[in-house]
Amino acid sequence: MSRSCTVFVVQPEPPAVLRIGELSRRLGISDHVLRAWERRYGLLRPVRSTGGFRLYSEADEARVRRMQAYIAQGLSPAEAARAALDEGPLAVDGPAVAPGDGPGNRIDGRGGLADAAAALDRALTEFDEPTAQAVLDRLFNLYTVETVLREVILPYLHDLGERWQTGTASVVQEHFASNVLRGRLAALARGWGHGQGPLAILACPPGELHDLPMLAFGIALNRNGWRIRYLGADTPIDDLIRTATTTRPDLVVLAATTSERFDEMARPVSQLARRIRLAIGGRGATPAWARRVGAILLDADPVTAAERLAEQISVGERRHG
Repeated sequence: MSRSCTVFVVQPEPPAVLRIGELSRRLGISDHVLRAWERRYGLLRPVRSTGGFRLYSEADEARVRRMQAYIAQGLSPAEAARAALDEGPLAVDGPAVAPGDGPGNRIDGRGGLADAAAALDRALTEFDEPTAQAVLDRLFNLYTVETVLREVILPYLHDLGERWQTGTASVVQEHFASNVLRGRLAALARGWGHGQGPLAILACPPGELHDLPMLAFGIALNRNGWRIRYLGADTPIDDLIRTATTTRPDLVVLAATTSERFDEMARPVSQLARRIRLAIGGRGATPAWARRVGAILLDADPVTAAERLAEQISVGERRHG
């Protein structure tokens, strides 16, 4: 007489191979927040490497994505953490799905950001500042400043500019949205002139009024250890040179949306670049113009450009130190 039995195979969790920096990058959440969630809620279950480093698994990543999805639905962080831990075994070979929702609400590293970006767009289009501020609050609670700037605010500003140029966004819509976002960026920039780090002067040349991307650049550069002196939009070139000569910054950054803005001040800027390190950015900055005046070309989005520039200058100074 034969016996039949049912065998249950328990799949082990994938090995823990992620350092906290990589986990932070994947999720767009600062390592400080991840450590706080680990300490307060037991959401993460790291192991120690032979060298003593804390390593995290893809299951840890999936639990954090579950928690983000619950927070996005309005739960408090503590409630969201409990709900994420109560979900049981988590699939780690595909994107996490927001609890209680179907495939249309997947959180796959960008889905949550995309949904929030759409909500922000709707609120600003409808002149609904309270909702726009609430969306921004939630974004900055869930993600790093750099992620929110790079993935939500800067793309929105670019799209808004395109719509304004084609006439699908009115002047009042552009002004309203810009003022709301300027207020948030100004709050993030508060105190960025303090500290002991290298000093950067940021300005837009005469006639250039679109300075919000420059604000974002300054915030990102400050978060990489730099002090910022912000001169803003439509800065007279003589005043810029006078300020740079007096304060002797480590870097001067100019940004413009058209090359004509740069062309109008080529000679004084070339003279400035001979004495102080100069970088140029914005859609008006070209490789040819950078070579012409001897400037560093910032050819990425403002946040990435700030990160690369800070690393580039840091590496160069270490080599020559």
